[in-house]
Amino acid sequence: MAYSGLRIIKEALSGHKGWKPAWRDPEPKGQYDIVIVGGGGHGLATAYYLASRYQTAKVAVLEKGWIGGGNVGRNTTIVRSNYLLDGNQSFYNLSLRMWEDLEQDLNYNAMVSQRGILNLVHTDAQRDAARRRGNAMLLAGDDAELLDTEGVRALYPFLNFENARFPIKGGLLHRRGGTVRHDAVAWGYARGADRRGVDIIQNCEVTGFRIESGRCLGVQTTRGFIGAGKVGVAVAGSSSRVMEKAGLRLPLESHVLQAFVSEGLKPVIPGVITYGAGHFYCSQSDKGGLVFGGDIDMYNTYAQRGNLPVVEDVLESGISLIPALGRVRLLRSWGGIMDMSMDGSPFIDRTPIDGLYFNGGWCYGGFKATPASGLCFAHLMATDTPHEVARAYRLDRFRTGHMIDEKGQGAQPNLH
Repeated sequence: MAYSGLRIIKEALSGHKGWKPAWRDPEPKGQYDIVIVGGGGHGLATAYYLASRYQTAKVAVLEKGWIGGGNVGRNTTIVRSNYLLDGNQSFYNLSLRMWEDLEQDLNYNAMVSQRGILNLVHTDAQRDAARRRGNAMLLAGDDAELLDTEGVRALYPFLNFENARFPIKGGLLHRRGGTVRHDAVAWGYARGADRRGVDIIQNCEVTGFRIESGRCLGVQTTRGFIGAGKVGVAVAGSSSRVMEKAGLRLPLESHVLQAFVSEGLKPVIPGVITYGAGHFYCSQSDKGGLVFGGDIDMYNTYAQRGNLPVVEDVLESGISLIPALGRVRLLRSWGGIMDMSMDGSPFIDRTPIDGLYFNGGWCYGGFKATPASGLCFAHLMATDTPHEVARAYRLDRFRTGHMIDEKGQGAQPNLH
């Protein structure tokens, strides 16, 4: 069923009785060409591009819960490509270009809103770093503008410009960045994959891998054994636990990242603001709520809940930047598990086990990478060669000394 304005009008006039389920709920088959473990944004995007661009016939996505119930449905919706290092620039540039065409590609309203992202500058050293990053972005074919204090004031006059410790001296503006409706991304990719024959199996948890003579032959699940020519794992914060079932230990730590939504307000924040002094980022949803977050909880955990000190830290940073937030009521908060890599950059690579592939280590940045991650993982699994923009995302880069450390923090996952 193709969606269109005329179809919406027709259904509105007929009581919306003609809509059909967006995707099927099939029983798992005994054998597939490719099985994707993880029904989040990356897994669904991978299946979609396998079917649409690489014409892989028999593909299944296995999700232990329901579609949209994991990190893809619990994030702050930001998309951007304001990266500095070669290993990341071309990848995120591709991802942002794919976001711009996503709704037409999927025939689904993902509410892509390129409202701009502003990274604030508070010191002379930060201004120099912003200038360097902006020039690198321009050289890579992206957009960047360095604003002075008055340029920032023209966009956001309500910020605390005269903060004694962190005065606002300018900012780096990335106009093509913005937000996308997170659960709509999951639904759009699920619908698109289903229309191309992909089986989306919900409530199907992988409990083990069948590995013989160094080759993965399929997965054991709560709904029985499912054979596969190739198996790809894209399970975000559960990466270490799932890959451990195949006997693999990954260079990852799992941490909780909390996010928050305020009560609905009239339009006040036109774009996305990031606070360079307090690691606070904020935007306003189409329903009026302010969506914001900050640092991860520093201890390792697999629990999808955070602790109160981080709540306090995030709110303190927000009020120090936007004093008016002190009068806004918090509506809800949630936590998602981040698979934090040692250098803050991801992996899209084959594993030492033949037929088993891994996509993970996205840290904070999994959502914005969704389209390019799916395309690159599909390319790897279909061709057994890395996509040209994902060649740096190797599992062995720490052994070979090819880290991709955007923040310069070294092998400290909790600091990325």
